Amino acid sequence: MDTTIEFTVREGGARLDVVLGQQLPELSRSAAQKLMDNGLVTCGGKAVKKNYKVSPGDCIVVILPEPEPAEILPENIPLDILYEDNDIVVINKPRGMVVHPAPGHTSGTLVNALLYHCGSSLSGIGGVIRPGIVHRIDMDTSGLLVVAKNDAAHAFLSAQLSDHSLYRLYEAVVYGRVKQDEGLVDAPIGRHPADRKRMAVTDKGSRSAITHYRVLVRYRGYTHIECRLETGRTHQIRVHMDYIGHPLVGDMLYGRKRPEKGLTGQCLHARQLRLIHPSTKEEMTFTAPLPNYFTQLLSHLGEPEA
Repeated sequence: MDTTIEFTVREGGARLDVVLGQQLPELSRSAAQKLMDNGLVTCGGKAVKKNYKVSPGDCIVVILPEPEPAEILPENIPLDILYEDNDIVVINKPRGMVVHPAPGHTSGTLVNALLYHCGSSLSGIGGVIRPGIVHRIDMDTSGLLVVAKNDAAHAFLSAQLSDHSLYRLYEAVVYGRVKQDEGLVDAPIGRHPADRKRMAVTDKGSRSAITHYRVLVRYRGYTHIECRLETGRTHQIRVHMDYIGHPLVGDMLYGRKRPEKGLTGQCLHARQLRLIHPSTKEEMTFTAPLPNYFTQLLSHLGEPEA
């Protein structure tokens, strides 16, 4: 059965495909454009093209076709489930697990595990590749993410992502001594102009990105910090901390190009998640303790500074 999503535009001037990406973060730009090409996105009852520029008050209606049968195979992979009901699943993802299938990672992903655990009880908004996936964390980032088990829950959670009310708190270890006890990085992020695997702070083809950070403990040559995402761009914390001169320890894409203290991926953990439940409308908070790789790194950093 098709799913219909309606929303009213508040600010004008942006392309519709960009607005759709903001309203439905897990609907990729190409997927949104395909919907428009097929006449499944209307404004005022009329089909619109991807380059249509919205105006305040525009009523946008998006029809999401019933998802095609998934070709991704369910796999019996253990999951650390902190909470589950008929609407959502909250998972503590281990470091090294890819969230959804992609070139080079067609099995062993969180989606493979979810298909086994949930069967057909996953939202279809993300399509056959990302069923139920509301937001992602990188392969080498550990910690919390919420999965939607139906389209209504997915749309409700996506709206919280869009208006920045979905609270996401991370912990990380970065290189160098962060001088300020707390700060904010407000710098737009887009694709790196010379390396498609990287993101960068740039004014070209970028979207606004805001990260709040706070120092937890300083060590000689390193700092243990806490980061709160106001927006959720790809690699946001990794890009922003590198931008201010403090790349994440172990991050071989944005930091030093060699393993550090046994890590071959960034030391980054999604520790806390706070959301409004799609059905009960109650606020729920989930916390995942620091995993072993993180605490072991901290133990190797020496004595904290006074």
